[in-house]
Amino acid sequence: MERAEFFSSQAGRTISAPRRVKARFGIGDVVRHRVFAFRGVVFDIDPVFANSEEWYQAIPENLRPPREQPFYHLLAENADSTYVAYVSQQNLLADTDGGPIDHPDVGQLFDRFEDGRYRMRSALTH
Repeated sequence: MERAEFFSSQAGRTISAPRRVKARFGIGDVVRHRVFAFRGVVFDIDPVFANSEEWYQAIPENLRPPREQPFYHLLAENADSTYVAYVSQQNLLADTDGGPIDHPDVGQLFDRFEDGRYRMRSALTH
């Protein structure tokens, strides 16, 4: 399998990833966590785990996902708060509620919500 390298500022190191990765979700998709009660909107995707080793080791071993899958950056919300989450593909499902996310940073990245997903601000696309 052909691989590429990219620098992850979160991990503070260069990450090796397959050149082609099948991400189940795209930027602007609304998703929910398979186990924990939160939902969010995808604002970035890493082709493989690209966070710090400390972050990875903090996950209980019996719940720790494999590194070789897409990981999603989410503007997330639960019943109590809003936050940024970093979640493996195996732990995400498409959100069937179909409603918008009530996160204060949504307006900085997305300009509208239509047909169950967010549209990225045109100034942020390339």
